[in-house]
Amino acid sequence: MAKRECVTDARQSSPQPLVSIITINYNQANTTRQFLDSCHCLTYSNYEIIVVDNASVPALDTVIDQRLYPALHIVRTDTNLGFTGGNNAGMQQASGDYFFIVNNDTELTPTLLDELLKPFQQNERVGVSCPKIRFFSTPSVVQYAGYNPMNMYTGTATPVGYNQPDGGMYDQPGITHFAHGCAMLVSRSVVDTVGRFADRFFLYYEELDWSQRIKDAGFLIYYQPSAAILHKESVSVGRHSPLKTYYLTRNRILFMRRHCTSFQLLVFSLFFAGCVIPKHVFSYAFTGRLQHASAFVRGVLWNLTSPSVSPV
Repeated sequence: MAKRECVTDARQSSPQPLVSIITINYNQANTTRQFLDSCHCLTYSNYEIIVVDNASVPALDTVIDQRLYPALHIVRTDTNLGFTGGNNAGMQQASGDYFFIVNNDTELTPTLLDELLKPFQQNERVGVSCPKIRFFSTPSVVQYAGYNPMNMYTGTATPVGYNQPDGGMYDQPGITHFAHGCAMLVSRSVVDTVGRFADRFFLYYEELDWSQRIKDAGFLIYYQPSAAILHKESVSVGRHSPLKTYYLTRNRILFMRRHCTSFQLLVFSLFFAGCVIPKHVFSYAFTGRLQHASAFVRGVLWNLTSPSVSPV
């Protein structure tokens, strides 16, 4: 793949806050290489890049020429720690004042970090800022422009603007309900106060859980549309895999167990048992997706046998 014209090695010392860009690689060396190439275009100069190689085969450091990326540090894990454990390992190694949690199946725009940092300078209560996320394959279509509130009786929360044309109606910055795990800039003070991702989520709903804990601690989550990023979406897991079905089901229930009041959890349990389970099992069975049906049932059963739902 040809290098971008904006490649530069003139990264000098700067009074700017250090941003630790943290991403995960899992058997996607070429995708990660494209991500790293996009980092060359950043106008913000004071950053480090931490790629957590989640037990990939072959190991990332054997297929990536680290000399091409002076800011790169590769952290190798012995097992696949998932999204939560991988990012937690990256944050543990990070030196930054801010942690930019970002998927490796994204491409960064040049002023992304500059714009994401602005809300922190404008309001000391801001703990997280998120860019507008658009689809890489259709860059005129929005994936995320903030989040609607969680319905605490059905366990559903939808991103604002999902699959809608980016015609200017999603250009208003402001406080939002949840960050998006694809791309979120988090201050170190948030992590010091709240802790990192809850490892038990492994994959999916982890950013909703973290966002809720961050809000409960008094921080604000900010949507900054002047910052933009392109997302290739579900490169590692697959958009329609049984693994995705399992974790979405399991962690939807887990989130509710952790954050509902007793009454909300009762209503949710009745709704899920009476509506969601019959609908999904029948739909998967009727369309012959038996692996998905099995994954859905296993996701439900996990919650009946799992240990306590402590904060981390």
